[in-house]
Amino acid sequence: MKKVLMAVSMSLAFGAAQAADIVDTAKSAGTFNTLIAAVEAAGLVDTLKGPGPFTVFAPTDKAFAKIPKAKLDALLKDKAALTKVLTYHVVPGKVMAADVKPGAVKSVEGSNLTVSMMGNKVRLDKATVTQTDIAADNGVIHVIDTVVMPK
Repeated sequence: MKKVLMAVSMSLAFGAAQAADIVDTAKSAGTFNTLIAAVEAAGLVDTLKGPGPFTVFAPTDKAFAKIPKAKLDALLKDKAALTKVLTYHVVPGKVMAADVKPGAVKSVEGSNLTVSMMGNKVRLDKATVTQTDIAADNGVIHVIDTVVMPK
């Protein structure tokens, strides 16, 4: 019994020391509830919990609130369109803020995102990056203030 308790204690301590994946990191932030619901509706949870690495430009709940409710509701019900929009927010690899350069970046969706500078702010299409380098064990999250749509 003593060995079992020790093994359980060690596994709990080890598990707590590990970083969380992209999905769990976003969930724990508490400001990506709509994004998480959309990822679940699109069936992308397992992908974003996978080995990656991924760079996710994550719109906040406030960013999703900018979309008219009827349009957002329709998008959440259209799995193909939702998947296209969500994968447009993901770039393969782990791209830290220091590595971001202005220009075109290919998204997982297949279209190019346009990265630009506006003063000292990084822009992604029409979104502004508001927070960078939120580490996850399978990539990184950069927070954006607007949902970007593929062309």
